[in-house]
Amino acid sequence: MRVLITGAGGQLGRDLTTVFSESPSRPEVVAADRARLDVADRDAVLQAITGTRPNVVIHAAAWTAVDACEGDADRAYRVNALGSRHLAEGVALVDAHLVYVSTDYVFDGRAEAPYREWDQPNPVSVYGRSKLGGELEVRALRPTAAIVRTSWLSGAHGANMVKTVLRLAHDQPELRFVDDQHGCPTFTEDLAGMIMRLATARLPGVFHVTNQGATTWYHFARDVLRAAGLDPDRVMPITTAELQPPRPAPRPANSVLDNAVLRYQGIPLLDDHRVPLERLVKQLGTQR
Repeated sequence: MRVLITGAGGQLGRDLTTVFSESPSRPEVVAADRARLDVADRDAVLQAITGTRPNVVIHAAAWTAVDACEGDADRAYRVNALGSRHLAEGVALVDAHLVYVSTDYVFDGRAEAPYREWDQPNPVSVYGRSKLGGELEVRALRPTAAIVRTSWLSGAHGANMVKTVLRLAHDQPELRFVDDQHGCPTFTEDLAGMIMRLATARLPGVFHVTNQGATTWYHFARDVLRAAGLDPDRVMPITTAELQPPRPAPRPANSVLDNAVLRYQGIPLLDDHRVPLERLVKQLGTQR
């Protein structure tokens, strides 16, 4: 099996590359980072796919700078929506299975319960609308594709909340995090393993994939300090309205994703987020 991974230089992309490369089945992995493949360039995408003729394409490339997307909607749609059209068009030429990585930001966050895969998206930010645009392109051009929505990513590579909390804890006696945004922290190594499982089985449709255990950024920051052996009471709760400076992009108040399809199909869910959190904090500590 040959696997093409877009966005291979990113936080998730690097773990996807590792997980597939270390799989017992030993697939051939074509890791395409942004320098190697600009998904907004149709000709480059079609050439990459027809040239390598992968059996599976994992489309993890995206512009994920949520606040920056508000100020440059054209770039957000060009990369996240149009880029996904190009990938869907390309996989159709070689009959590959496509897995598109999407986001909790496709929902408006007003629901009182966790979002299931069949709930109606209603994004409130440019980033969320552009990622939903990617979903629509994939569904239209490659109905057999899998769409994997996930949330609140952290991992060993790139910038993320775990690294931010640890850095702030080193520099500041008191930390302030919002307690009115609810979601499921997800760790890229675990997510990559599930994506590989879904891709290998060529399962179609929408999947919500997160680590278990809904929380808020405030409580998550406390968990990070606790995992690092630091005092969690150094974290103070604030509201989103109290953030200074205010964030340009609105955040969903509730972006908890119910992994309903995995549960209904009998696929074991990812661990509670505190399990990989302990593992990641220990790993980051050994890298210092």
